[in-house]
Amino acid sequence: MDHEALANGSQDLMSEQGHSQPQEGLFQIALIVLQHRWTILLTTVGFLVVGFAYIMKATPIYTSASRLYVEQSGPKIINEYEGVMTQSHNYLYTQSELIRSIPIISDAVNDTRIGHLETFAGIDNLVGYVKRELKVAVGRKDDIITVSFDSPYPQEAAQLVNAMVDSYVRYHSARQKSTVSEVLRIIEKEKVRRDEELSGKFSELLAFTRENGVVSFNDNGGNIVLERLTRLSNALTETQLAALNAKADFEATKKMANEPAKIRQFAGAAAGAGAQVSGSDRETQLRAELRRVEMDLENARYHCTEDHPSVKAIQSEIHRINKELNEQAKEFADAYIEVMQLRWLAAKQREDELMTSFESQHQAARELSVKAAQYAVLQSELNRAERICEILDNRIKELNVTEDTGALNISVLEVARPARNPSEPQKRKIMATALALGLVFGTCLAFLRDWIDYRLRSCEEISSVLHIPVLGVIPEISEGQRSTITRGREIWLKLKSIFADISRTAYSRTVPGEPKGKAKPGAQPIMAQVRAYRALRATGTKAQPFAVGASSPNKDETTTEEQALEEQALVEFGQVVHFKPRSIAAEAYRTLRTSIFFGVPKGGAKTILVTSPAPGDGKTTLVSNLAIATAQAGQGTLVIDADLRKPRQHRIFEIDHELGLTNVLAGTVRLDEAIQPGPVTGLDLLSCGSQVPNPSEMLNSDVFAQMLKDLPKCYDRVIIDSPPVLPVADSQIIAASCDVTLLVLRADKSTRRLSRQACDSLVSVGGHLLGAVVNDVKHKRGRYSYYNYSGYGYDSGYDYGGYYDDDISAESRDQDEANVHVHV
Repeated sequence: MDHEALANGSQDLMSEQGHSQPQEGLFQIALIVLQHRWTILLTTVGFLVVGFAYIMKATPIYTSASRLYVEQSGPKIINEYEGVMTQSHNYLYTQSELIRSIPIISDAVNDTRIGHLETFAGIDNLVGYVKRELKVAVGRKDDIITVSFDSPYPQEAAQLVNAMVDSYVRYHSARQKSTVSEVLRIIEKEKVRRDEELSGKFSELLAFTRENGVVSFNDNGGNIVLERLTRLSNALTETQLAALNAKADFEATKKMANEPAKIRQFAGAAAGAGAQVSGSDRETQLRAELRRVEMDLENARYHCTEDHPSVKAIQSEIHRINKELNEQAKEFADAYIEVMQLRWLAAKQREDELMTSFESQHQAARELSVKAAQYAVLQSELNRAERICEILDNRIKELNVTEDTGALNISVLEVARPARNPSEPQKRKIMATALALGLVFGTCLAFLRDWIDYRLRSCEEISSVLHIPVLGVIPEISEGQRSTITRGREIWLKLKSIFADISRTAYSRTVPGEPKGKAKPGAQPIMAQVRAYRALRATGTKAQPFAVGASSPNKDETTTEEQALEEQALVEFGQVVHFKPRSIAAEAYRTLRTSIFFGVPKGGAKTILVTSPAPGDGKTTLVSNLAIATAQAGQGTLVIDADLRKPRQHRIFEIDHELGLTNVLAGTVRLDEAIQPGPVTGLDLLSCGSQVPNPSEMLNSDVFAQMLKDLPKCYDRVIIDSPPVLPVADSQIIAASCDVTLLVLRADKSTRRLSRQACDSLVSVGGHLLGAVVNDVKHKRGRYSYYNYSGYGYDSGYDYGGYYDDDISAESRDQDEANVHVHV
């Protein structure tokens, strides 16, 4: 066998499966939530119960609130307008903290009506309690201050809030009683000092004026030098601008000297801007004459041709007039350029004269600037002192008639009133919070449980951890399917009971002491009946029903009802492909069969070992159903029950297990005598045989290895059921001699560690793992729906019974698949 081609085929299959089923994060999250829905539900219910209990036990709390508008303004101590106070963004927050201050709270709780409230029962530090429980908030979109207090007694909550507001108002009133007198004292003291300063400044200015003999240094009037320097500066600026404009016009017209028409347009634009431009009288006459002659030319062309003498005469006259007009335009252009040049020269001359006068006057002003600066400083200080003294005089006069006004205007917009409904506990909020917390904690707990779950939970995870592809997914067989199978097996059980006497008769006629190497008593007649039955079935003759493997005389006839039910369920599960060929499980086994056929090169999987990491993974039922599906596809199949420690294939197919593999290996019977027919055409069975004390040594014998080499010559497929990998070494021994090995994993049971150990054990002895098969997948779970495309899969509820026409049987469909495999 080409093991390299087999490995490449397995890798290609795993790669295709990995690309066809990418990780879908949201889908996996939904599966986790669905799988642990009861955890989430119970956690949520627990939180809701706790929230409800809190609501029932909590003491109702009532909230009373009062709203204040505090307007910041200065006292009316200057005139009829309010004074301006320094604005602060934290002003209202300062007032809110002031309301919660100890002086205001102490003033409120010292009232006997407040100090004896039921709210304060058992509280020693009333001020500290109120400071801690009192809430003062500033509006985010307005300048309203809200004062509130919570209490189990609604009347007392309103009474305390109103007392706090009254204390706050009284606190400001007490502070504002001495405002005017204090301000008046400060202003009068400052007035005396400012008067002395004003007298000193006036004396300094008078002494400076007498010392320098200057009449005036004021630049607003009275200073002739500065006034003349200002006028010369303005005139010089205007002259420079005029000279620049004149030069620009001259340069522009000079460049257009050869284009009289453009100079005429330039002159027209200048005339539109205010300049006076006029043409000569001769030019006006010529233009009038030109218009008249052009009209005569039009009349002449109307009555005569172009070659007529009168037309030519008129055209000559027009040419003469245009020539004279051009001469007039040239003369105008030259004259205009000369005028522009004279204009520029005049402006330039004017600029030079003003520049000379300005420099002379500027020198005189420079000599005067030092004294003027000293004078200006003295004059400025004197004016400032006069203004300050004037302001102080006016304030003193206003304070004499101004009433004692406050800097704060406090308006109580809403007085605190007893609340009708409690503010705490908030039932809706608590229940909503409990619901949200329950969902969050429940979901977190679900994810935690999923995270610490070491089981293999998806096909992608199996491929990633074990590095082998997933060949198939076998769904769970529901109770409804079992009931249908049971109804289908009623006739079979009746027929079996009818022919039970035949088997017993065959056993009774067996000659005792038969030579070694022959079949055990009772086996040869049954084999003869089997061969006869299969021969009749092959020829198409209607045969009588045959009981495959009738009960042995040594079998205990007194089985309990529970044992009978267990045996019946084992038979139903092990032959679901045969009893219910159109079920979902049967289609899953056929899909697995197809994966094996096309997953390896032709002839590369003659001997197939089926094992599992641990007991209870479903390898035995998978062997029986896979063998039936393979036989239905037209391939000769042999099932070998190599689980010598706990055999079950004989129970599934209800055959005699006294003669089997162990007898063949021991040499007591021939292989053809130990093989028994199966329930479908093309299927043969080799049971475990008699119990032996050394299974591992027997399987490790050369006889067994040679038998595995010879059987593929007679059968298309040899499927071997072996013990689990980890408990015993039997599977490793068999895997070393088989072409491929299938590892059966049970959904929601097989763990990463055990599965990885099983793979390593098989590979360590030279076993060739073809892939894994996931067994017992729940129908409502999507993690193992490996072949689920566009809603068509085992988990999508797709009915395979309606996939084929009713007139097409499962056997004919298997035959079609067999033909395909033969051609391949």
